[in-house]
Amino acid sequence: MAQRRAMAKAITLLESTRADHRQQADALLTDLLPRTGQAFRLGISGVPGVGKSTFIEALGLYLIGLGHRVAVLTIDPSSTVSGGSILGDKTRMERLSVHDRAYIRPSPSSGTLGGVAEKTREAMLVCEAAGFDVVIVETVGVGQSETAVAGMTDMFCLLQLPNAGDDLQAIKKGVMELADLVVINKADIDPDAATRARAQITSSLRLLGQQGRPEHAHHDESIWHPQAIQLSALLGQGVDAFWEAVSRFRTLQTANGQLAQRRQQQARAWMWERIEAGLKQRFRTHPAVQAALDDTTRRVLDGTLPASTAARSLLALFD
Repeated sequence: MAQRRAMAKAITLLESTRADHRQQADALLTDLLPRTGQAFRLGISGVPGVGKSTFIEALGLYLIGLGHRVAVLTIDPSSTVSGGSILGDKTRMERLSVHDRAYIRPSPSSGTLGGVAEKTREAMLVCEAAGFDVVIVETVGVGQSETAVAGMTDMFCLLQLPNAGDDLQAIKKGVMELADLVVINKADIDPDAATRARAQITSSLRLLGQQGRPEHAHHDESIWHPQAIQLSALLGQGVDAFWEAVSRFRTLQTANGQLAQRRQQQARAWMWERIEAGLKQRFRTHPAVQAALDDTTRRVLDGTLPASTAARSLLALFD
């Protein structure tokens, strides 16, 4: 329990917007960094109702049975009206949330692009330093959240329903290109539909591989080729096959160096993301910008000043 409280306090510190807390958080992360990086980071996304929480609980309990320690970082959408979040994932994972080898941390998206909490990457490092060897990040599953979680995890898994209504919807969303593994959940409801969906998605993945990922166009057993599987998280059927696929992915990508390269690219992207966020905050709080902002905004709203011209004039003040 002491470790859980320490982790909770550390993540709360990371999520704080106070300047003094940010300094403490930076020092904490620097101290923790040597003890991070050993866990496998798994991203889970899918539309609401696809059964993400049920699947993650079934997977978490299965992994604990294998001797793993599992951390789950779930992101709840923040209301654009009140700013609040329900943060109800713990109630949807009743058995996993009380297990002493699991840690579940729901966080509000706070309006962050993609629905992925701004501090999720940092919270992931805290979990790794605490000895959790599998870290699962569950996203809101709308908009650009898939892109965001694919950019911070080792493997990105997309959950689909067997009767989605439109066989091409995943391709149209552009999400399929990001997926390392597509999971058709709730296969027990309509096994025939699940089988058809798996065949269609497998064909789609092969087509996308030929177009968007030239290295996947030929059969090379030294690299991972995105694939589709079907399971029933509610009945616990197929969870073992899912983890077997994840283990094969990890083995292949570690051996060919892709896993290490992916993490390096993510670290670079994270640094620039934080730079851009910091510059935006400094811009908003710059005295000269603050002094001119209201009048410039009013002129833009009145239609007497083009928005692009207003932006350049404010940036000139920031310089």
